[in-house]
Formats: sequence, structure tokens, C-alpha cells
Amino acid sequence: MIYKFRVILDAEEDIFRDIAIESEATLEDLHNAVVNAFGFDGTEMAAFYTCDDQWTQDEEIPLFDTGDVPGEMSVMHDFVLENILDENQTKIIYVYDFFTMWTFFVELGAIEEKEKGENYPQLLFSHGNLPNEAPETGFKGSAMSSEDIYGEFNDDLDDEDFDMFDGDDSFEDFGFDENWN
Repeated sequence: MIYKFRVILDAEEDIFRDIAIESEATLEDLHNAVVNAFGFDGTEMAAFYTCDDQWTQDEEIPLFDTGDVPGEMSVMHDFVLENILDENQTKIIYVYDFFTMWTFFVELGAIEEKEKGENYPQLLFSHGNLPNEAPETGFKGSAMSSEDIYGEFNDDLDDEDFDMFDGDDSFEDFGFDENWN
């Protein structure tokens, strides 16, 4: 079977590409088709994110294994399109280049029979020109914002709590010698 996707740049303008690809292809194959369709050089890190019908991001599927233990993390090459996308699950988010965050909404629009003599993946339609810079987006991914460097960590301590050490000479009990040098 052939999956026909519309890949839409998360921008105010209408910028999208329609891509046909075999259902037995992997997410890595779809990644390569998107890179080629939009004219990227393909040298940057990328990831797909599973999502619900409202485009709420869920599981990350990276291009390369970035886990602490090699081989522990599933990557794009491990996911066959027909195993994760179908008539009921049609949406997935794609992010290219984590520094600029080119963000795309990828939606399965049709599942059709393969046409004899055709090669896939195939760019079916192109609308709009890619801007020079990635548009601002509301996509957060799984990374923390720079304003939230501590994530969910909360120890209920503030600067006043550290005053308890002021004037405390109990460190002498541990053999600390101020004149050690």
C-alpha cells in the first residue's frame, strides 16, 4: 500500500508538501523524504513525536540513539509506517534541527494501492516556499525551557535556609584546617 502524507510547516503562511511513500517504509525513510521535499541538507538531528488528534506531543522517536545505554532506545529505523500510522492514528509531529526547531505537522491523508512503474517515496505536490529561518512555534518537545532549568526538582529551600550555616564552627569537628596551604 501507499501512504500519502501532507507535511505542513508550523507557520502562519501555508507551506506544505504532499509525499507518497510505501507503507512498509520506516520513519527514517519518511524523514529522508521530508528532508528532500523541503530542501534541507539532512545533516541535523531530527525526531518524530507521536501525538493525539489535537497534535498533543507524546513519545519521541529520534533519528539516532541518544540514550545512556547504546541500543536501549528505539529510533526511526525501528518503526515501520504501517505499524504506527493507519486510518485511526493519522497524525505525527516532525522536528528537524533542534537548534532552529523546524516543526512540521505530518498527517496521513490517504492509503491507496501502489501504482505499477512508480518509484517511492515521491513528492506529489509542493506549496509555498520555505522561509530563511524557522518560524517561532509553540512546540515544546521533551526538552525543558531555559527558564525552567531545574525541571520538576523542588527541595523547598531558598536563600534564607542557607543562613543556618552562618557562624557555625562545627566544621572544625571534621578536621578542617583553614591553614591547609
